[in-house]
Amino acid sequence: MFAYVIRRILIMIPTLIAISAITFVIIQLPPGDYLSTLIAELQSQGENVDTAKIDALRAQYGLDRPMIEQYLVWVWGLLNGDFGFSFEYQLPVADVVGDRLFLTLVLNFTTIIFIWIVSFPIGIYSATHQYSWGDYGLTFIGFIGLATPNFLLALVLLYFANVWFGTSIGGLMDPVYIDQPWSVDKILSVLEHLWVPVVVIGTSGTAGMIRRLRANMLDELQKQYVVTARAKGLSPFKTLIKYPLRTALNPFIADIGNMLPQVVSGSAIVSMVLSLPTTGPMLIAALQSQDMYLAGSFLIFLALLTVVGMFLSDLALAWLDPRIRLGGGANR
Repeated sequence: MFAYVIRRILIMIPTLIAISAITFVIIQLPPGDYLSTLIAELQSQGENVDTAKIDALRAQYGLDRPMIEQYLVWVWGLLNGDFGFSFEYQLPVADVVGDRLFLTLVLNFTTIIFIWIVSFPIGIYSATHQYSWGDYGLTFIGFIGLATPNFLLALVLLYFANVWFGTSIGGLMDPVYIDQPWSVDKILSVLEHLWVPVVVIGTSGTAGMIRRLRANMLDELQKQYVVTARAKGLSPFKTLIKYPLRTALNPFIADIGNMLPQVVSGSAIVSMVLSLPTTGPMLIAALQSQDMYLAGSFLIFLALLTVVGMFLSDLALAWLDPRIRLGGGANR
């Protein structure tokens, strides 16, 4: 097991290097750079552009260097904790992100917990009560969750949250707490506003997980080992928890690596609709303005989440299912 962990960690290093290179190249593919976009914007507004000043800025930020040199400087900065300089905000990337990264992690981890807490009891109930009225009703609700656009649900919940609970529209806290230090009142304000984006972002993921868990459970409940466990006198609840549910969890454990990046990327549009101070709207704006260091830092962060998530899911799968052999070359 220890050798497997070390081998996987060593594999993660070249994987992240390859992802960083691909990310940097993709960001650089559009013609021009941030200053070119700025020049076009100023000219569209009828303002004069000082070419000498633009050339000086391009030399100052290293945009006149070859792409490979820019990439190496960026990677070396990442290794030393320097995420680069944001041209849009005229600040280091670490200062620009600030609380946005923390609020993004809080929002998305809460969403994942919401998805798991809601989907597992419903999925298990639907599988063990197949073709019942409860199964049909929950299936219908799940299809509505899959079909409803997130931005539309966000607008509806914003209205009801404001009318029923008096929650201010948009944001993750009351306006009075913005740019204020963290306190108990500010945390309570975040919790008051958090449920709306969590329900909106988690709806489609919950509906999809319910359908998958139901299908996996139905497949396992029909296998011979379940019949044997029941014939030996094992209680229905213990039989369900010990055997079919544990086996049905394999696809979900394997999907941990993809789940968090999907939630983070899927929340970008919802964050724009709800005016949430998360990284989603900032990432979209950075890609539009070709603020390459800011956008690249966000994308590397998502890649790191994916790689680490896949590593943790492999370890969890090995613990959950003893049929999985970590060695790969073990004797059959």
